[in-house]
Order: sequence, then C-alpha cells, then structure tokens
Amino acid sequence: MKYAVITGSSRGLGAAVAQQLVAEGINVISVARHENTELKQAAAEAGTGYMHFTCNLGSEEQVQNVFSEIAETVFKDAEQVFVINNAGVIEPIEVAGDLDSSLLMTNVQVNLTAPIMICNSFLQKAKKTAVETVIANVTSGAAERPIHGWSIYCSTKAAINMFTMTAGLELEKAGSSSKIVAFSPGIMDTDMQATIRSSSEKAFAELETFKNYKESGSLRSPETVAGALVKLLLGSHLENGKVYKVNDLL
Repeated sequence: MKYAVITGSSRGLGAAVAQQLVAEGINVISVARHENTELKQAAAEAGTGYMHFTCNLGSEEQVQNVFSEIAETVFKDAEQVFVINNAGVIEPIEVAGDLDSSLLMTNVQVNLTAPIMICNSFLQKAKKTAVETVIANVTSGAAERPIHGWSIYCSTKAAINMFTMTAGLELEKAGSSSKIVAFSPGIMDTDMQATIRSSSEKAFAELETFKNYKESGSLRSPETVAGALVKLLLGSHLENGKVYKVNDLL
C-alpha cells in the first residue's frame, strides 16, 4: 500500500496535489482544519483509500497527537509513504517593530515547527519499519531574498530549507532509502495571494507588483504546479536535501 499524507489539503496546492495522487491510485490522508468534500468524493469514485484528520497546525499538542495517530495507522501496512508539508501562513505582513506577537508565533509554529515535528515523527517510524518515506516540504522563493514586510515568512521558509538540506545530508550518511526535499512552487493563484493583495503598501512595499501578477495573468494554477510536484515525487531521481524549483520542472 502507498500512502500520501498532505497538510493544507482542503484548498489550493494541497487540494490539487491530493486530487492528482488519488488519480494515481495512492491512498490519501488529508490533514486540514476543514475537510474537502470534493476530494473525499474523488477518492470514493477512484476506489482509493481516504481518511481526513482535523488538525490546527498552530497547536503543538494537536500536531503531536494527530500525526502520531496517522503514523501508527499508515506504517502498519505501508510499502511507501509520501508526506507533503504544504500548509503555510503568510501573516504577519508588517515591518519589524510593528509585528503582532500572536501572528508571529503562529507563523513560526505552522511554517516551521509543525513541519519539523511531522518530519521527525515520520522519519523515526520509517527507520523502525524500514519503509521508504518521501517527504516534500513546500517552501518559497522568499526563503532566498529579503522581502519588505515578510520578515517572518522569509525567515521560516529559509529555516525549513536548511532543515531539509541538513536532514537530507543525514539520511544520505545513514544509507537510508528515505528522501526529503523542499519544493518551491512559485507564484500561484491561491488564497494566500489574495491575502497578500489585501495588505497595505506601508506594510508591504511590493504590493503593486503582486497585484499586477493577478491582473496580468502571471499566476500559475495550483493544478499546474501540483502536476510538477507529483511528477517529481513519483520519479526515481530525487536528490536528498535538494530545494527543487517549479520553474526548473515545467
């Protein structure tokens, strides 16, 4: 049995990836605050396994409990496990000195702490069971350059890249069959982009540029980006610890 655990699977890139993996006959474990009924229906029609777990990734306790349960479930009969840490938040969009502490803490928990906890849990299980596990951490080009108003988002994405590269190095040194990579999806037409466009120019200097992405049709569809990620994960040439960029895959 092959399983794919996908966070943020209720919409956007996560939903698109889940739909495409269902089409590939892979059992999908959906993790989000709300269930995607279209995904549930697609899995039923395809005859593939499907489960949904409600989880607030902003809660360390929920992440620990929910993903321990998921790991226990999938590793019982898995021959291969995929984990796509897709969920993320952009807020707070604000300059340093005006950051909201609550939003700051949530960003770090959702974008960095939760994915690391999930990776740690699944790599531990993979080692104990000798089940090949393939992890993709969704990152951003913001990890590689400073962006006005995005100090926390840039920082958490840079950190998840370094975690991925280091964990990949460790897996290679251990001779593990498991893989961990990061995937930078570029700019997509998602709810996160809508959040960005609703910010103020005072808080986010590149506001007009991002508005123009939408108006000029420059935003890729989540389905297109999901296709690149799914093809990458199902291929046989993943390089441990590498940060893959969608522009190099399309």
